[in-house]
Formats: sequence, structure tokens, C-alpha cells
Amino acid sequence: MKRNSFFLLLIVCSTAYAQLPVDLSGYQKKNGVMVVNRGNELIISWPATAKESGKLVIDLAKDKPLFSSIQLSRHGAFREIAKALDPAFVLTVGKRDLISQNGWNIFFDKTNKLPHTSYAVALTKRNASVQTRGSRTIIRVSDIQAATFTGAIEITVYNGSPLFNVAAVMATEVDSTAILYDAGLVSKLPIWNTISWADTKGQMQSVPADLKQPNKAQGVKYRTIIGVGASGNLAVFPAPHQYFYPLDEAYNLDFTWYGNNYRSLIPDFGIGIRQDLMGDKRWVPWVNAPPKTQQRLNFFCLLSTETPAKTLEAVKEFTHNDRYPVVPGYKTMSSHFHNEYVMNVLLAGKPVPDVPNFVKVFKNTGIDIVHLAEFHYTAHPKGPDDQRLLELKTLFGMCKRWSTNDFLLLPGEEPNEFFGGHWLDFFPKPVYWIMSRKPEMPFVMDDPRYGKVYRIGDKADMLKLLEVENGLAWTAHARTKGSTGYPDTYKDEDFYKSDRFFGAAWKNIPSDLSEPRLSHRVLDLMDDMANWGFKKHVIAEADLFTIEPENEMYAHVNVNYLQISKLPDYNQGWQPVLDVMQQGKFFVTTGEILLPVFAVNGKGAGETLTLTPDGNASIKVNIDWTFPLTFAEIISGDGKNVVRERIDLTNTMPFGKQTFTFTTNLTGKKWVRLEVWDAAVNGAFTQQVWVNN
Repeated sequence: MKRNSFFLLLIVCSTAYAQLPVDLSGYQKKNGVMVVNRGNELIISWPATAKESGKLVIDLAKDKPLFSSIQLSRHGAFREIAKALDPAFVLTVGKRDLISQNGWNIFFDKTNKLPHTSYAVALTKRNASVQTRGSRTIIRVSDIQAATFTGAIEITVYNGSPLFNVAAVMATEVDSTAILYDAGLVSKLPIWNTISWADTKGQMQSVPADLKQPNKAQGVKYRTIIGVGASGNLAVFPAPHQYFYPLDEAYNLDFTWYGNNYRSLIPDFGIGIRQDLMGDKRWVPWVNAPPKTQQRLNFFCLLSTETPAKTLEAVKEFTHNDRYPVVPGYKTMSSHFHNEYVMNVLLAGKPVPDVPNFVKVFKNTGIDIVHLAEFHYTAHPKGPDDQRLLELKTLFGMCKRWSTNDFLLLPGEEPNEFFGGHWLDFFPKPVYWIMSRKPEMPFVMDDPRYGKVYRIGDKADMLKLLEVENGLAWTAHARTKGSTGYPDTYKDEDFYKSDRFFGAAWKNIPSDLSEPRLSHRVLDLMDDMANWGFKKHVIAEADLFTIEPENEMYAHVNVNYLQISKLPDYNQGWQPVLDVMQQGKFFVTTGEILLPVFAVNGKGAGETLTLTPDGNASIKVNIDWTFPLTFAEIISGDGKNVVRERIDLTNTMPFGKQTFTFTTNLTGKKWVRLEVWDAAVNGAFTQQVWVNN
């Protein structure tokens, strides 16, 4: 009996400490990363800089923290930045409304007010693998589970930077699912001395790392929280754009956390990133999780042996300090802001500072041209005449007052009349018009105070106004929100076929963490419009309301880089801005990827290329990036079909500038364009080059 008991104990102990199987067949030593599998330890060392290395010691024992040690060398000697850490994920699962509107493209959903449940993601170590993918190395540890979601932990290290990514990659079979996630790193041990961050004013703050500290949501600038130890720091931050689901407001909703017992689901002490389940208290659509899609719940970590302030500076480099950088020959433009300063401040008789906060925010973000969308259900678009004209006069005066030789504040509205759905207007100078005209009223009249005033009664009038005043119109948030079904519904209308109808605007709606691109909704529309035979274009839009310094603006904004070397004088009008837009001479970016040069057989965006008989084309593009790139995609169409050619760019390292030449065959094609995306799902895309075969 004793002998059997001893034998049983031996089996139990052997099972408990059995070495976990590790698949190294996908690992390639030639990319400079060293991988050692020793017992239950998996040691990964990668070149973090030209002279220094990072090291992760992964513990595959079932009862041990996953990160046994995290290290960074300094002057050739490794320093332990952290130890005994586990990745922690909280998955909140709710219900998506796929019926009332437009399926997975829905924005008007309030998932926060429907039944939902939050779960700690549980890791059961069963097997592991290491795979080389270009200049990055991926360590995968299975299995993880939360509710009906299953998958694995993926840790990705990037050659050329002390940067790594931690992801819970999970899928569900359940339909109509919406999710949010919180994440971070936790430990039972006192590994940090302090926790540091920049407050919403940009000032560094810190608190002692007390293991008894109850978890606290912390508002920060730059989306980053830092664990500070004796030998160095570890910064935790999300993908700068992908992590943030679309909202009407860019409020800072305390996107980081620190402390123990996070949400009563993660008992240990840690630091991490979080989302507010209630959002901005308006429409709160969360994130799509269609069945069987591999949702990447992920965050980034940056190692440093410097001070917390210098560590944060290193994080900020990935987003150019949350500022759109200067590119010679270009000016940045962003559109669709419902700040309502005219109605809420100027006409409300409130005090007016020399420079309002919203102007400071735009300038500090590196936006040269701002196209507003004022009077969004706050004013009197149909009159009475005196009120409407006063509102416009005040808008024009506001824009003139705060426009300078290096910043243009330009009037615009989201009229949502006449055409159908939601759309924006953009005139090259101040234009007075009233969105109402009775049959006996003239189309245009001369007002003794305001000069020429137009009255608009229907879509024919609206098109005529755009033609007379050389204005542009486009579909706002196409195929979602109030533009569900548009522009498809009116694509055969005269106003849409006109060169006055510019196209559509792009924003990350909806959010889906399984996609390697942000919101293909309008990118697909861009291709559809080109295949419809129209030379339409797509610009970036923000579609935001309040603009304040403490807001998380950068996560929700994207810009257009227009090929203009100098800003027009407000007093002389801004026709050059509209001309460049209409010609397609611009690229759209979230900010991390820049495309200052793009040409197909020497023809730039918006131009027309005549193919040689063999149909071969050479695409030249200069790319400037921060996060390592993942892929470029050549997209072309023949009037019916769309062809996508993906080019792997995973051999790139962080912070690069390079001229690439891609080849393709455009026989039978009518247009071609290019997209580029990085490891944090930041992206940039060009407008089309049109093709004559």
C-alpha cells in the first residue's frame, strides 16, 4: 500500500513539473533573436538598440508567473526591470444590435445599458511556440479562456526597440457580440518602488507602489502608466488609435489603472490600461467581435533604464508627441468638429479669451487647417432670417479672428438637408445661405447688410449653390450613423455625379480588434465609388464635439496631408484648399505613418496614368514610420472587381524612413491606390491614381 502511494505521489509530482512542450519550428535564428528553451524556462533575447538587448524569461510552469524576469541591458550588462509578473486581462462581453440599423457597421448602439458581464481571462499553460516573422518574434502560450472566448497569449518582441506587445488573442462562436477589454501586468511581489504618469496637463506625477493600494482609475496624458523599479522602468500603453472605440466626445475617461484587486477580478497589484464601460454617456457602441474572428486584446510595453520622464519621452516618440509632424510641401487638415463655440459662447454672451482652448488644442496637435461643422442641431438653419444670418456672420467672424498665417480656422456645417443622410459642406469663402425657400422666393437676393444671400429649397437648389460658389459636399460617416445606406442610395442622382460632390469621409467606425486595418467601412466605399466610375475621394474626419486640452484628442483624430506649401490668407479665400482636395492631391493618416511621395509610373495621386502595352506599373512610395510596419497593400479595380495585393513589411524595425518600389500589373484596371499599416494598426492611405489602358 505504501509502495502504491509513493508511486502515485511520484506520478502527481512528475505531472505537476513536466516540461511544457515548446514548438520552435517557426523560429529562425538569423533575425538576431536568441531563444533558449531550458526546462520550463523560455528565454528570449532581442536586439533592442544597436548596442543593447532586451530579455524576457518566460516561465512555463503551471503555478508560476508567466514573466519570470524582464530585463534590459545597459552598457552591455543586463538589469532586471521587473520580475514575477503575469499579464492580466478583463474581458467585458455584451450584446450587439445587428437588426435595427446596419449590422456590424452600427454606431447608434448603447451596449453599456444592455446586459453585460466582465470576466478575468484565465491562462492554463498547455503548450508554447516561438515564431519568427520578419524582424519580430512571437511567443505564443496556450490556452486562455473567458466566457465563450478561447485562444492564447501572444508576446511579440520587436528588433530595434526595447518594445514588446502582450495580447490575449481570442475568438467566440457566439453571434451579435460586443466587447471591451482592460489589461495590464500584475504581481504578488513588491517589484515597483513608485508608479508614474503624466497628468492631463502633461506634468509628471508619482505615487508609492503600495501593494495594499486599492485599484484606481487614473487620468493621464499620452495614455501611459509606468512602473518604476530600482534598475529601470516599464511603461504600459495601448495602441494609440485602435484601442479607443468610437465616441462623439474625446473626453479623457481615465484610461489607465494601478493598484490591487482590479475590478474585483484581478487580485494582485498591477498597472495597466482600461476602458470606461459607460463611455461619454451618449452612444456607446463598444467593439465588434463577430463569430470566429481573432480579437487581439493587446497592450504595449517599453523598457527603459532612464528616469520615468525620459521613459515617457521614449513612448511619446511613437506618436510624434501626439502631434502631426511637419512634412515639407504639405499642410495638415482635419474636418468635422461640432465645437459649437458660436452658439455656446459667442452668441451666448460668455467671456471670450484672446485664444480659446479649442484653438490651442488644434495648434498643439499640429493641425494647420480646421474645417468646422458648426450649428449641429443648435442653431436656425431654416431661419428666421435674422437669426440665421447673424449666426453665419458670427461664425465667419470667429474664423477670421483666429486664423493666422500658420493656422486656418474655416467655416463649415453638417446641413443634413436636401440630399439625404448626413453630409458636410465646404465653401472657399464665406457664403450666406438659408436652408428654406418657398416657391415665390428668389434663389438669391442682395441683403443691405449681408450682401448676397441664397435660399435653398431642394437638392437642385443645393447643387446650384455648390456650383455657383464653387463649394464641395461629401457624405459624413458614410454607411453608418445618420448616413446608413448613403451614398449608395443617391449614387445615381445628378448632385452626386457632379464634380461638386467630393466623395466621403473616413473615421474608425466601427472598431474591430481582429482587423489589421482601422475601419474598412469607408475604405471599401472608396473602392466602390471608383468602380462606379466616379473620381471621388475620401478625407479623414474627426466628428467630435467638445475640444479641450484635457481631452484624449489624439486617439480620436486623424488628418489629411494636403499638397500645399503655404496656407492661403483667410481674407483672400481658401480656394487652394478645396482645389487640392478635389484633385486628390493628399494622403490620410492617423499620424504615425507618413507618405510624402507616392507615384505610379511617375503619376501622383489624383492624376491619370496611361499604361504601356504590357500593363506593368512601378509604384514608388516614401514611407516614414514610428511603430514597425506590418504590410502595404496595393488596391486596384476594373470597374467591377477590387484586387488587393498585400506586401509583407514585417522586416522593418521601429522608426524608419525608406523609399520602396513595388511592381504590379494594371492591365484592365481603371484605378490604383496604396495603404500602409503598422504593428499598432495605425495606418495611412493615398488617393487613387486613375488608369487609362
